[in-house]
Amino acid sequence: MKPARLAPPRIDELVLTDLVDGDDADLVAGAVVEGRRFTAADLSERDLTGLRVDECELRGVSAHETRLRGAAIRGTSIERLEAPVLHAPRAELRDVVISGSRLGSVEFIDNRWQSVRFVGCKLGFVNLRGAEIRDLRFTDCDIEELDLGNARAERVAFDGCEVRALAVTGATLRDVDLRGLDFAAMSSLEGIAGLRGATLDGMQVALLAPSLASHIGIRIID
Repeated sequence: MKPARLAPPRIDELVLTDLVDGDDADLVAGAVVEGRRFTAADLSERDLTGLRVDECELRGVSAHETRLRGAAIRGTSIERLEAPVLHAPRAELRDVVISGSRLGSVEFIDNRWQSVRFVGCKLGFVNLRGAEIRDLRFTDCDIEELDLGNARAERVAFDGCEVRALAVTGATLRDVDLRGLDFAAMSSLEGIAGLRGATLDGMQVALLAPSLASHIGIRIID
């Protein structure tokens, strides 16, 4: 019997046309913003609860301590975002590309993501506990800590990435490809049983062998 084929993330190329320059004063709680380009906007410490952003481009944006509870960002490119601390529980991201950005402690609890890409980003603590994720790809990203506790993740891949701490306690994974992660750089793995449904290469499995053995009660004595 042939092994089941690993399904990659389904992510279409994002094409934005006919954008007009936007005023960051339009980015307020509950607003609906479409077809705008925002450059060098400072959204720090703003309450943007329920904001909806459709088919926009954001470049060089600062968002320290910005509150995006329940926000929806769709069909949007975000480049050079600086957010040491970001609060975005229960947010939705669909058809979004985030590139060249630096995020510190980001709260994405109970988010809904579909067709999302992170490219060339440096990320601190990424909290995706309880999130529903479909079609997510990280490329050339450096991640300090990724928490997928109790998340449902389908069609996720990493290419040329490092994650130093990974938590998957209670996670439900399907077609999650971890082969592009440098496991040698990982210092902490929490909830190893939550890796069920993930794909690893032989070297990664060898590095995880002591943790896997401990999980099923095997003692290793040389």
